[in-house]
Amino acid sequence: MQNILIVVDMQNDFIDGALGTTEAVAIVPGVEQKIRSWPGRVLFTRDTHEENYLTTQEGQNLPVPHCIRGTDGWQICPALAPLVTEEPIDKPTFGSTALAHKLAAEHAANPIGQITLVGLCTDICVISNALLLKAALPEVPIAVDSSCCAGVTPQSHSTALQAMKMCQIRVE
Repeated sequence: MQNILIVVDMQNDFIDGALGTTEAVAIVPGVEQKIRSWPGRVLFTRDTHEENYLTTQEGQNLPVPHCIRGTDGWQICPALAPLVTEEPIDKPTFGSTALAHKLAAEHAANPIGQITLVGLCTDICVISNALLLKAALPEVPIAVDSSCCAGVTPQSHSTALQAMKMCQIRVE
């Protein structure tokens, strides 16, 4: 059985760019170590918006242009970019249904033993992807490494971890 690590949106704009935080900067070394020591497959997601971001629903609710396709802020951070072994899964919204469908189809052919998520932001994209994966693969254990995640705020990070625990996602 394969074990999969999902590295969620470890992009420049979320680390030290338009929406960066000190907590996001602080997790980069831990995420790098987690990837390097992971005994299985590693997949990256990449928050991806177009030039019309501010006219979208997300852009109207969060009017801070970020992760615009092709910009420096959209790129996986320099410490992790060399560790990308498969093309990142671009996602135009918080959770990736493409990722959930891809892994559900792969699981049918080659069972997945466990999926672990790390990355940014705990309270938006990490929780969204964890819940989508739990819905698509209800019998596959889903975990989140809390030391390799950061939220918009420390409080919202903690709240998201509690919500995931309630949905039978293991928080490490």
